[in-house]
Formats: sequence, C-alpha cells, structure tokens
Amino acid sequence: MKTYNQHNFFKYTFCEFHQIEDFDFPEETHYRSKSESAYFYTKEGVYRKSTHWGRVANCRWKFIANKDYKNQTIGIGFAKWTDFYPVNTVQKIFYIEVDYEAKTATIRASTDATANHSLVFSEAQKKRKQIVQLLNEDKWAQYFELDIEELRFNIISEYIQSNHSLQQIKKNYR
Repeated sequence: MKTYNQHNFFKYTFCEFHQIEDFDFPEETHYRSKSESAYFYTKEGVYRKSTHWGRVANCRWKFIANKDYKNQTIGIGFAKWTDFYPVNTVQKIFYIEVDYEAKTATIRASTDATANHSLVFSEAQKKRKQIVQLLNEDKWAQYFELDIEELRFNIISEYIQSNHSLQQIKKNYR
C-alpha cells in the first residue's frame, strides 16, 4: 500500500477527515489553495480548514462532522496520513456501509479485505448510487410481494455482498 505524506496526499485520494473543534488553526499555514482552503501538516497527518468537502480537485474527501455542522460553513478536519487511499487503484479496498434508518449509503475504505465485500472505487460509486435510489424511492417495489422495508434490506444486503447485478438480485425476489 502506498504511503501518503504532505507531498502526495492531494493526488487522487479518498479520505475521511474528522471534524476537530478544539484546534486553533495557525496564521502561518503550510499551504493555502486558490479556493482559500488552508492546510497544516504534522508528523501524524494533516489539518484542513475549508468550506467545501467531497469532490476536491481529483480527490474524494469526506468531512465527518457533528450534527450541528452546516454545509458551506468553515470546518476544520484532521486526517492521519494512514487514512488516505488511492482512488485510481485496481485494488479492491472500498466497501459500502448502509444506514437503513437514515436512508444513506457511504463508501468506506479498508485494507482489511476480509471484513466486507471489497470493490474498486469506481464500482463502489456506482453501487452506492443505486443503493441510494433503492433507499429513497418506492416505485421500484410495487411489483414485489414482500414488505418494502424487508425487501430493501434483503436486496441491498445481497447487492453489497455479491458480484451480482442489481437486476439479477431483484429478479430472484419476484
């Protein structure tokens, strides 16, 4: 696995920054982007102060914030150098985590391939998009006999743990 540091973490990476509330960002930052995001490097990782997260240039950086955080406001996040993963890899290091109550699906990265069905990043993105549709729309379920919540859980669980297409899995439930 590639080792990331202040010289390469911004090149085609996936990372989850965790919100930090008790960090005084220094006036003298190590780097400031054209969009005014500021970066401060440590031996353990990087602090980022920004109003935008998600797709950042050629990277996919998530901001794991507390429930009071409002999008487009300044947030400070921290990520360890070991929390960065390559998005343009052929290695299957990504998996999808589903919260059925909140109706969300999140791409996660892990070097422990035995824990979940692992995917390359592009596959994870495609599956996540389809899962979000299953979670938030009801029309697709009108031709099935099962309760929609049970059906959602069964289909999504099988979809994230297999190589079968969503259409194949749905067909098995008819």
